[in-house]
Amino acid sequence: MKTILLIEDNEAIRENTAEILELTGYTVETAENGKLGVEKALAKKPDLVICDIMMPVLDGYGVLHIFNKNPQLSGVPFIFLTAKTERNDLRKGMELGADDYLTKPFDESELLSAIEGRLNRFAHLKPDYDLVHEGLDQFMDDARRVGNLQSLSADRKVHPVRKKQYIYSEGDEATRLYFLKSGRVKAVRINTDGKELIMEIYTPGDFFGYLPLLDGRRYTESAITMEDSELHYIPMEDFQQLLLANQEVSQHFIQLLAGRVAEREEKLVGMAYNSLRRRVADTVLRLHNQQNGEIIQLSRDDLAAIVGTATESLIRTLSEFRQDGLIEVIAPAGIRVLQAEKLRRANW
Repeated sequence: MKTILLIEDNEAIRENTAEILELTGYTVETAENGKLGVEKALAKKPDLVICDIMMPVLDGYGVLHIFNKNPQLSGVPFIFLTAKTERNDLRKGMELGADDYLTKPFDESELLSAIEGRLNRFAHLKPDYDLVHEGLDQFMDDARRVGNLQSLSADRKVHPVRKKQYIYSEGDEATRLYFLKSGRVKAVRINTDGKELIMEIYTPGDFFGYLPLLDGRRYTESAITMEDSELHYIPMEDFQQLLLANQEVSQHFIQLLAGRVAEREEKLVGMAYNSLRRRVADTVLRLHNQQNGEIIQLSRDDLAAIVGTATESLIRTLSEFRQDGLIEVIAPAGIRVLQAEKLRRANW
């Protein structure tokens, strides 16, 4: 059941409106001024706020300003109530980020329609998108529409990048988010001995380069194309606008990105504590899943850089797996997993 916070200093309007909302099935919290309204919102976050503009103690503009500045309340749908004489001041409220307004006196249908419209505006956002097959366009279009972000990635031009080209280098300033439409990209770090460690391999449908945009640091790794690739560039300002403007859109987008962070953490723990045999098996299985069971096409040097071992050690371990009938080695640089479950359990 959705909770609505109604902030209105006129007692008759407040009680009548609350009664209508309760009869419709909403849980209603009421406050007679903006200060009390903010206190109630902090105690229990509402799903939507209906707020009068002209009130004692703290007016509606002040309430909305506090909501926008408070991470706990930012993004809550906000509807202003305004008298006809105040309509000239309404632009100020909309510029502050109000979602809608109702002019007093309003009838029951206007009130319920406005509430349903605000509460349902994110309902068509899907829990996940097929990012490989035009899913980026679908997500961006949905996010732009529901968030009223008219300029968000309006130009989603595809940028072709040739094989072995740097997209960005370690130490560069982060200016954009990247989306891989086709091809493969590796994220690498170079140690003091000049040895390359591949942190991740991005495949079609992956976003990358977003962590520095979130924490304000420079890139801590380099991104290099492994084959001819196609990329979308999403400017940092658009990315930040997407995340900050609407809580619901932000949550959906972060879900698309969070999986990579968890995968990286798991990999680093494995490199620290697992045997070489298990690290190789885990890497092969992860690539096998990424390729949907198809042949893994990766040079032995690159595969060794993912595992974090010498190429000779990798080749020796792959030979053991081949002799055990767990994989098939296909010249010149292919691997086919034959028995995934046995490989997962192989001699730890």
